Amino acid sequence: MEENSKKILVIQQKMIGDVLTSSILCELIKNEFPHHEVHYLINSHTYPVVEGNPFIDKIVFFKDTYRKNKLKFYSFLKTIKREQYDVVIDVYCKLESKLITYYSKAPLRISYNKSSSSYFYNILIDYLSEDKKTVGLAIQNRISLLTPIFQERPDPIAPKIYLSDKEKKEATDFLKFIDASRKKKLYMISILGSDLSKTYHFDYMAKLLNHIIDYKNATILFNYIPSQKEDVEKIYNLCTTKTQESILLDVYAPSLRSFLGVLAHCDAIIGNEGGAINMAKALDIPTFAIFSPWIKKEAWGLFEDKNNVTVHLNDFKPDLFENKSRKQIRENVAQLYQEFNPELFYDKLIDFLDRY
Repeated sequence: MEENSKKILVIQQKMIGDVLTSSILCELIKNEFPHHEVHYLINSHTYPVVEGNPFIDKIVFFKDTYRKNKLKFYSFLKTIKREQYDVVIDVYCKLESKLITYYSKAPLRISYNKSSSSYFYNILIDYLSEDKKTVGLAIQNRISLLTPIFQERPDPIAPKIYLSDKEKKEATDFLKFIDASRKKKLYMISILGSDLSKTYHFDYMAKLLNHIIDYKNATILFNYIPSQKEDVEKIYNLCTTKTQESILLDVYAPSLRSFLGVLAHCDAIIGNEGGAINMAKALDIPTFAIFSPWIKKEAWGLFEDKNNVTVHLNDFKPDLFENKSRKQIRENVAQLYQEFNPELFYDKLIDFLDRY
């Protein structure tokens, strides 16, 4: 490394949306300190969303075997120590990542101010409670972790996904194969959340899809994997015949990278807030996200504007959330979803469809 350059490790052992969002730290560091070497520690299955990212010098994979085998985990900790990092920024801040940070012996070990954090880190950052730039607390809190190494707090940036020319061409060829004319709008539907507590009621989703097709001449693709086919078919069977004829039910990309290529060619994505919505934003695809009642829109309504529209039950029926803890809301999520009839936000959806 060049003189005065540092080796920095950013840790984000979580799901795809989190890994994508935290990748902005690597970009901000490289923009400010081009000679610093930036490594990004992630779970192996999340790699596709950061593949080809030019601001990451090295990907460090945390494998499932490290979690299952203490000896292998200890061996992994020793490899981290041998890297001799100058700075470790732990976004995840759970026991595994705390141990990784501690055993790195980096002079600067930065994370959030949580219980027991002071034992593992020597710089603690408090969570922000308010987003003053309307980009989402998930972005703002991550940027806060950079303040110990930046002279001034960097401005927020949006996460990005980088596709190769080959991947873009393969997606173009795939779409020509399934719809040679491509005269209709092409909408990707985030049909299921990561679990039922983050999944819009099936009957309401079908009602929403019917409304889209009644209003717009469009072709619909579903974002799902084969193991989710049974639930997807339940929603499909609730749709009208007209809507079903507009859905390419058995068309899905065989890998996450090929899905990203297809998503990059869609006119918009609509549906459950989650990883697919965040990936679409990183590809500059317009998004219409339906939030689960127990998820805070203030945190994950990233860069909300006319291109990225979000709806939350709290926007329409705030009385249902008064004096309720997050735990109480989550325990009652099924009933709250029942209150979230798509008719509440049809005007927002029509305005979105008129633009895209």
